[in-house]
Amino acid sequence: MEMQGSRLLAVSQQQAWDALNDPEVLKACIPGCDSIEATGDHSYALVNAIKVGPVAAKFKGAIELAEVNAPHSYTLHFEGNGGVAGFGKGSAQVALTPGETGCTLAYTVHATVGGKIAQVGQRLIDGVAKSMAESFFQRFDEEMQRRHPAPATEEAPGAAAAPPAPAGGIPVWLWVALAILAALAAVWALR
Repeated sequence: MEMQGSRLLAVSQQQAWDALNDPEVLKACIPGCDSIEATGDHSYALVNAIKVGPVAAKFKGAIELAEVNAPHSYTLHFEGNGGVAGFGKGSAQVALTPGETGCTLAYTVHATVGGKIAQVGQRLIDGVAKSMAESFFQRFDEEMQRRHPAPATEEAPGAAAAPPAPAGGIPVWLWVALAILAALAAVWALR
């Protein structure tokens, strides 16, 4: 199986690099990931649930990064074993290129699968792989937006913008109004 693609990310190259090397971010973004733990410099152990057609299994695997050129690129070597369901192994080249409004993540994957999972057919395997990649990138985009929210953009003159809401969901203008009312009540009570 071979797959390639790219994705525009609304974060800096360094922010994307840091996230792609953070096991907690990867665990949250990889579909079906039960655990991912660092086992050494640039190596990780992974447990991942995968379903391809009628074949479902938990794959235990290893990931190792090579040719690391921070924060630009690396090659990722992976292998996983799902017992009687089969195995998968391969490599992926990952590159981050800075841009005006973020960076572009490009990838090329070469993988082979064997066992029962290989018997379901290449077309089904390719479809699941593409679906998992799209799900990963959607989750990764959402995680990056959560960690690095986009700065507020300037409104056109005369346009009324809703004030931002703090974490509790109460608009800023309401907090200001409550603070003014509290100050007035304090002044009135002191008379």
